[in-house]
Amino acid sequence: MKARSNPLSPKYLVKVFGFAFFAYLFLGFMLMPCLNTLMSVFNTTNAAGERDPWAVIRFFFAGNMSSFVWNSLKLAVCLVITVNVVGVSIVLLTEYFDIKGARILRLGYMTTLIYSGVALVTGYLFLYDSNGIITTLLTDAFPGMNPSWFSGFNAVLFTMTFACTSNHALFLRNAIRGIDYNTVEAARNMGAKPFKVLWKVVFPTLVPTMFSLTVMTFITGLCAMSAPTLLGYDSINPEIVRLAGSSSADEAFPQARAALLSIILAMFTIVLLTILSSYERKGHYLSVSKTKAKLQKQKITNPAANVLAHIYAYVLFVIYMIPVVMIVIFSFQTYGAIRMKKLDLSQWTLINFFGSEDYQYLTNRGTYKTRKGSISGLFANEATLGGIRISFIMSAIAAALACVIVVAACSYIFKNRNKKSGVALEYALLFPWLLPTILICYSYRTYFNSEDVWYVGYNNLYYAENVRLLIILAYTVVKLPFSLRMIKAAFYAIDEELEDAARNMGASGAFTFFKVKLPIILPSVLAVFALNFNALFTEYDMSATFASSYGTSYAMVIQSMCAEEGLYGYNVNASGRRCASTVFIMIVSGIILYLVYGVGARDLGERLELKDKRRKRLERLKARFSRQPVKEEVS
Repeated sequence: MKARSNPLSPKYLVKVFGFAFFAYLFLGFMLMPCLNTLMSVFNTTNAAGERDPWAVIRFFFAGNMSSFVWNSLKLAVCLVITVNVVGVSIVLLTEYFDIKGARILRLGYMTTLIYSGVALVTGYLFLYDSNGIITTLLTDAFPGMNPSWFSGFNAVLFTMTFACTSNHALFLRNAIRGIDYNTVEAARNMGAKPFKVLWKVVFPTLVPTMFSLTVMTFITGLCAMSAPTLLGYDSINPEIVRLAGSSSADEAFPQARAALLSIILAMFTIVLLTILSSYERKGHYLSVSKTKAKLQKQKITNPAANVLAHIYAYVLFVIYMIPVVMIVIFSFQTYGAIRMKKLDLSQWTLINFFGSEDYQYLTNRGTYKTRKGSISGLFANEATLGGIRISFIMSAIAAALACVIVVAACSYIFKNRNKKSGVALEYALLFPWLLPTILICYSYRTYFNSEDVWYVGYNNLYYAENVRLLIILAYTVVKLPFSLRMIKAAFYAIDEELEDAARNMGASGAFTFFKVKLPIILPSVLAVFALNFNALFTEYDMSATFASSYGTSYAMVIQSMCAEEGLYGYNVNASGRRCASTVFIMIVSGIILYLVYGVGARDLGERLELKDKRRKRLERLKARFSRQPVKEEVS
């Protein structure tokens, strides 16, 4: 007979506490806020104060709410086409075909990994806005051209097409590099032409990855926030944020309308992720030879096709690189040059990064007035420093919490992989993936904006500085599914024999975890922490949903400064600080990506080889600089 657990033993108490904590997390911060949002749709009242559960539904069909859904669907469908065309192109050009300068091209195509969201849209506005650099050149060459061409649907589609190829650059690249070259060589030996091999042999192996990328691209277009907001396109997410900040005095039941749009987004997301999961469960595999050969780049034998491929590759390179280069250059220009979009190579300055200057402006009365320190750099401005500090702290805490929760959960899931409790815990942590981020944040904003929630101590979490805790909770919950997928994969690398050996030597479960398991998974955990922090530090959409002066993130500070640039002599060089901010974000993101995908991706053999090379290089340097004439010893 199996012995019953001692209810007072530390192990049993930890287990009970763990179950209680995850139940509290799931019910309190995932399920209840979203159910409250669902119920708010049917709790609306009419002008007479009577409850009318179908009022919002009638308003949806009678008003213009359906247009926001249609606009988001149109953007999502078009993005699936354009992003896949460009994404597949950049991967084939750098990984499959033999294109000159492929390494340089790859670096250009992957620039979207180091800046995204508001920073990326800002870069494109800097070039293509009504007074942007490229637009100015085009209007000078073609006087009849509309200078406001870069706005609305076309501008959003163009910007997001090149912004959303990051997943292709990461995942599709790995899929192509994993192709067995023996199958390609066999097709070539049978007389198949290069493009027929590509279509009949290579593409079928990429179908599972392409399907996943297509679904994720569709969801990205459906839930787009930054680009539609800044480029003036009426889609679902910006409308939800607008309605969330409105009141019934301004328009009819705005909160219920925002809730309904959030639920529509959630329905689309659930259906798409269900289709993706069903497709993945079918198990699409490709038979390859037992001795897998590394893929070799294919030459384009047709001279005309080869020239066109090179032209296309470098045109894409220019499109990707121009925003990055221009932002970096203009971040060292004066505020006047930046506002006029005129490059002045005779005047270089660090004012956009460091230091401050006074600004004189002409008032309505014809007199000059001086604003002390109105021209200030990124690291000399209190507002931007405050935004950096708040974003850094909130992002670091949320990224760490997500990793700690998931590591503890994975440890339990692997111990109870054949039990219902382990499966239930895993699905509970994946629950936020079924919902759009905007729905989670909106639900938090409305549900915790009261003193009626007992399990948070009847505290209003949306009030004053409490909103920072609310944002951290939202950040953590949103990052749980991604952290689970990544860290769970690391747990598979743990050899069960190591755990058995530690147990046979009398080690406790906690000792085995901290001394045996944790060192093995720690690199993956740190990589997940870095990626989570990288994404949250530059995040705009979630913090914009909460819209509180006490929880203003770094991206929101920069955006609000540019909205009021030069007003009454304040924030004169906000555009300069925004350029400097984008450069700062690119540096931080680049360092993190290098640590994760550069240093962190090397296996033990590669690390030992690099260590040996550094040792030999150091020895050669020492030998070169220590060559001195040898003195003869005197007997």
